[in-house]
Parts: sequence; C-alpha cells; structure tokens
Amino acid sequence: MGAVFVGVRHHSPACARLVAATIEEQQPAYVLVEGPADFNERIDELLLGHELPVALFSYSDQHASWSPFCDYSPEWVAIIEARRCGAEVRFIDLPAWHEAFRDVSNRYADAELRYTEVVDRLCVEFSVDNVDVLWDHLFECETDPVGMAEYFDLLRGTADADEGDSAREEYMARWVRAAVADAGDRPVVVITGGFHTAALKAKLDGGTEWPEVPERERGASYLVPYSHARLDAFTGYQSGMPSPGYYQQVWENGAQRAADWLVESVATRLRERQQPVSTADLIAAHTQAGALARLRGHENLARTDVLDGLTSALISEDLTQPPPWTRRGTLQPGAHPALAEMLGALRGDKVGRLHPGTPAPPLVNAVQELLRTHGLDQEGKVALDLTDAEALGRSRILHRLRVLRIPGFTRTSGPTEGAQPRLDEQWTLRPVEERLAALIEAAENGATLEEAAGAVLERRSRHAQLEELAGILFDAVLCGISTLSGRVKQSLNEGVKDTGDLAALGKVLSGVLGLWRHDRLFGTRRDPLLGSVIDVGTARVLWLVEGLHGGPAPADPNRLKAMAAARDAVLHAKSALSLDVVDVTGVATRVSNDVQAPPDLRGAALGLAWALGSKPDVRKVRTIEALGDWLAGLFAVAREEVLASPDLVGVLDELVSAMDEDEFLVALPALRLAFSYFPPRERETIAATVLAHRGVEGSTRNVTRLTVDPVAVAEAMAIEKRVDALLVKGGLA
Repeated sequence: MGAVFVGVRHHSPACARLVAATIEEQQPAYVLVEGPADFNERIDELLLGHELPVALFSYSDQHASWSPFCDYSPEWVAIIEARRCGAEVRFIDLPAWHEAFRDVSNRYADAELRYTEVVDRLCVEFSVDNVDVLWDHLFECETDPVGMAEYFDLLRGTADADEGDSAREEYMARWVRAAVADAGDRPVVVITGGFHTAALKAKLDGGTEWPEVPERERGASYLVPYSHARLDAFTGYQSGMPSPGYYQQVWENGAQRAADWLVESVATRLRERQQPVSTADLIAAHTQAGALARLRGHENLARTDVLDGLTSALISEDLTQPPPWTRRGTLQPGAHPALAEMLGALRGDKVGRLHPGTPAPPLVNAVQELLRTHGLDQEGKVALDLTDAEALGRSRILHRLRVLRIPGFTRTSGPTEGAQPRLDEQWTLRPVEERLAALIEAAENGATLEEAAGAVLERRSRHAQLEELAGILFDAVLCGISTLSGRVKQSLNEGVKDTGDLAALGKVLSGVLGLWRHDRLFGTRRDPLLGSVIDVGTARVLWLVEGLHGGPAPADPNRLKAMAAARDAVLHAKSALSLDVVDVTGVATRVSNDVQAPPDLRGAALGLAWALGSKPDVRKVRTIEALGDWLAGLFAVAREEVLASPDLVGVLDELVSAMDEDEFLVALPALRLAFSYFPPRERETIAATVLAHRGVEGSTRNVTRLTVDPVAVAEAMAIEKRVDALLVKGGLA
C-alpha cells in the first residue's frame, strides 16, 4: 500500500481531526510521528493517563528542548488513534539533543519564518493580517477544510531547508522506507509538520533497514506537566497556534460554541475586574462577529471574527497599539484592559498533570525527601535562626531551590550582599502546580540538589561580568557550595586587577567585604583569596578615583558605593590590606581638595578622610559649588561623622536657607539624594540639630514628617513667586 502522508500544523484542531480520520480510514500497520526516536522504547509512558497538556523534556550537556502535547495536537491524536486501531507507533525524528536542534528549544515550533515571502503573498491575496489569521480563514473555521496538502506544498516550494532540516528529513525518510517495507500490503501513515512532507515524499527510494537511534553520553528525557500559558504564542512560545484555551474549546465543542465561550469568558473576566460590560454590549459583539464572518466568507465564526466583534463593542476609544492578534507577539504595557482580558480568555488556564506512575529523574525524589525530612514541604511562613546549625542547613536547601528557580519558595528577608549581616531569614512556602515541572527540568543540572544548584551557578559564572561575579559568589556561599566559590574568587581577583569600571568595582568590593567581615555566619573563615580581592580592590578604587576629573555632574550613587566600600575595607579588613591608613588618607585629602574632581567624589573623599580620623575644617564648606552633589558624596561615606558634628549641620542649614527659589529648585534633586542616606530616625537627629542651631523649640517629628512630595512643595513655591511677580507688575501687591 505504501505511505500515506499527512502534513500538519502543530497544535491545530483541524489537523488533529484530519489525522484521526486518516488513521480510522487507513487502518495502518504503522503510524509514524514526528517526535524523538530515542523515546520509542518508553512510548507507553505517554499513555499512562495524564491530564494534558504535557511535554517531553530532553536534555544533554549542550542543549535542552521540549516537545509539547495538548489534547488537539495532531501528534498526540496520532498516538491515541494508532493504539486504538492496533497500529505500531514510532517516533521518527532525531533526538532533541542532536546537533540538528542546536538552535531549537521547541521541537514543534513551526518553520513559518523561513517562508515569510509566500505567507505574506497569501495574506495579501486573502486580505488577512498574518499567518494565524490565514490558517483560521482557510481551515479552522471550515467544517470540512480542503486544500491543506496543497497549502503545505506551496509553502515548501518557496523555501530551502537548512542543515538541521535536511538532516532531520533524511533520518525521518529512513524510518518511512523501513516501515513501508515491513508493512507489506498494509499502509503506513506518516504524521509530520507540513514543512517536511514534500521533502519526505521525494525520499522514498533507498535502503529499507531500520535506522539506528543516536546515543548520547549524558542526558535523559522525561515527561513534564505543561500548561496553556506555556503553549501560548502571545506569551512568547513559538508554537504553530496561539490561544490554546480557545482552540481547546474548538476541539471539544466546535467553532460556533467556542465563539460563544470566548464572548462569555471575556465578559466574565472584565466584570470580575469591575469593568462595565452590559448585555447590550454582548449582543453587539455577537452581531458584529456574525456580520464579519459573513463578510469574510467564513462557514463558522473564526477567532478573529469574535475578537474584532468584541473590540468594536467594548472599546470606544483609540487603541494605543494594534490588537495582538493582528501580529504575533506579546501584549505591550499600556494596552487597553479589554485586550488583556481577551488574551487571558484565549490563553486558557489549563495545567497538565502527570500520572503518579510516571518516571521522574533522581533530583525530583531527592528534593521531595529533603523537603519532607526538614519540614519544608508545608505551606506557610518559616523563620530560620542562621546561628543554629540545623536552621542553617534548611536555609541552604531553600537557597539551592531559589538558585534553581523552583517556584513556591520565597525569601522575604535575610542576609543580603554587601549589607550588615542578618542572623535570621524569613521564607514563605506555598505549593504550586508548576513545581514538579520545574524540578524535572532542573534535573538536567544534576542528580542531587547541591550538584544541580552548583551547576547552575557554574554556568552563570562562565560569562559573567565582574559585578555579577560578586552576586554569584554570595549565592554560592548561601547555598553552602564551596567547590564553586574558589573558582569565582579567582575570577574576581583577576577581574578586579584590570577593571576601570568604578561602579562594578564598588559592588564587588562591598559584596566580598560582607563575606570577609561575617565569616562566622557564612563560613568563609577570613579566606585569604577574599582578602586578596579586598586588598587589590581597595587600591584600585583609590587609583581610579584619583584619576577622575571633569566638571560638575550629577552625583553617581554607584561610585559613591565604591568609596563607602573602600572606607569599610580600611576600617574592618585592615589586616587584609597592604595600604596604610596614612596612604588612604593622603589620597582622600588630595581628591577632596582637587577642584577638577567631580563634586560628589570630592565630598566622598572628604568623608573618607573624616571617617579615618582626619577632621575637616567646616568653614571650607561655604566655598563648595554644586553643594547638593558634594553633600551626597559626603553623606554616603561619613554619615555618622556628620550626625556627630553640629557645627557642620549649622553651616549647611545656613547655606540652604540662603538659596533663593531658583537655586533651591536646581539643587533639590541632589539634596534629596544626599539626605536619602539617612534613615528616618537620623533625619530627626539632624532636624533637632537645626532647630537648636536656630534657637527654636519644637517637635522634630513634625518637621521630618512632611506628607507632601518635596518636589510638589518646590513647584508650589515657584508658582507663588511667579504670582507675586505678576501682582507687583500689575500694581496689585
């Protein structure tokens, strides 16, 4: 009988129905399906009784990919119908880890981008916006669609296969030839993406031996739960079809009832969000959709007929962006709320579940046992005292899960990079549907939780920028992964020596200092390599700062953080430094007196010298230009010293009070940044000093608890000044 080819568009109800009808009619010996051939020995796992959607997740050393199935996937229907009629089922495509899939994360991503020219031509011919609308127009809204094979032949006739496609098609053709030879006088049904069908038909001559399945050195394949949200093209998935929730309704109930469901779902979602939707609106939407369907020659309502009808009935103002169904892509910020609810309804909310007997990778069982043993498999809040060895162990488990991005484990407080240490952590635990899928997918990194988290951090560190390495090191320490931290420390040490990026250097130095200072909590034990990073980093900060020149510029919080880190290195890690305090003070004094240095660095340098014991002459503050930026630098580095100096606070009060409205408006952004370095209690201390300087008695709380935005106050003052000037000009003052 030979081969009967059915080219399909992935995740298409029309194609799924065609596949079912073809298998029922042909009663084949074999049904060959585009899918990973290395899973053939385990194909029964697909039939355990899962709730779809699910996906076949495959990984190796270099690559990971998914082969998703939903109820209306032609590939899934082919497997179900083949078993029903007693046919042998085989996946015939190369394994997902093969070089042919080097740039493919989803096996069933259509090749439409490669035949854009002919699709564009067809869209113009049929007056539709894009390939999704074209497909609906030709096939999904028809009760008995025709011409599907010709459609795919036309598309492939204008496109050239790349190396990956050629390798895949040659491999699939070998399966087809072998199955045809083995089937004798019974047919073989071949289900592949329509892009490949014409090429396979042309490759029926050749050897008939069953092809070997390529083997991989490392990696595995497992079924994972999937969801409509992950399938949706409007959220970024490059599938054959968008709007999985809608097409689920088309598959189960037909196009007309799916249209009714969509209108009802959008109305319900909008009403739940307190958006007004009347019965008249819904009648208008139905009427508009029906009129559009007739105008467009649709036998049944198409998806865009309904969406355009809803848009016309529910949205009266101009849209800030085109409706997303007129193009493939995600909804942009600022979109009309009705559009967002339409997409939410289209997407659906179905989440797949695996049968309890589905094989899982070792990591899944290892994590579930860890969670059970350490009491982390419950819902609620968890408080951890990190000075307790058992609590520290639980913390490391949670941090490893965080690094792997396993959902359901959220840290709400705890130690942070470069900050004063917290000796406790707070976590919120909650069960989530997506956790199992995330654990299975994380298994590509290792069989144990520590191994998997270490592999993720190792991968992050390979191409990380200098400032990212400090965060990776901090994560490694929180996870208790010491094997990685040595390599990252060495990379940090090498990067610090050569960097000219003061902001990145400040972030690194601050983070490493936190680990050095709090070695008992983090277990770093005054690590010599960390000490080397601190020594080299501090010297590099001072060298870069002394070479920076330029006119007034806005204060840069990142480089001020570097100056604060240099201060902390001298004060708290002196034993690690080759520099003497005198040397550091000398650099700070020179920069503070350098009129060519940026104002914020001059202020920070003065603060550094002050923090190291060299008290400044507060009278010189009166000569400072760009006062707000200079203060930002001073306060960032010498906040405590400023609080203890009423003389300086008094001088600053006089300088700010002497500003006219225009000068104050210009200085306001920098002044706001400067005083943001003081927490509320310390602002009250400054307020008390100011009141004492002025000889005024009063509540500092009332002074510091302004309920209006300071910018609004300044703007009001400016308006009042203009009004006063107009009154004077008009002789009305």
